Amino acid sequence: MGVLYDYFHAPDHTTAVNQAIGPDGDWLRETSLEEMGADWIDAKGLDPHLVLAQLVAYAEGVPFADQQDTPELIWPALPYPQGEPVAPDSPWGTGLVLQQLPDRWRDVLAALPEDAVPMVAAQWYEIEEVDFADYLDAKDTVDMFTGLAFRARVAGARLYCRCCP
Repeated sequence: MGVLYDYFHAPDHTTAVNQAIGPDGDWLRETSLEEMGADWIDAKGLDPHLVLAQLVAYAEGVPFADQQDTPELIWPALPYPQGEPVAPDSPWGTGLVLQQLPDRWRDVLAALPEDAVPMVAAQWYEIEEVDFADYLDAKDTVDMFTGLAFRARVAGARLYCRCCP
């Protein structure tokens, strides 16, 4: 099994950490986005840096190589222990990571016209990094992301991604 990615929106970093990691970053509590009342989608193995960034590039109509924005690490907030073994009971030892997606990505996806979704989905379906079941699976996933981005923009919230090993 690979890494799982859950995407959701929250008004700020503190709320995002509380919802995705646990109250005040208590990762031992094993918080569920659902039980915390978050508006979220389960995107299975869709990495934000490579896979979602390509979707944003297609939605924007620019080459992926021109994508300048990258997600920002929110948790763990501690510096990574360079040159030292990572303790299994440290936040870094969990493998759990929370990132904020660029607001521009939210806005690009939220503004994608419905009649452009089929073409964007067709382009995204062809990427090497994801093995969508079929074109409709890719289109449904585009619809999930654009819907989440739209709801986040309406709420004045930011998009986040929780990565779980």
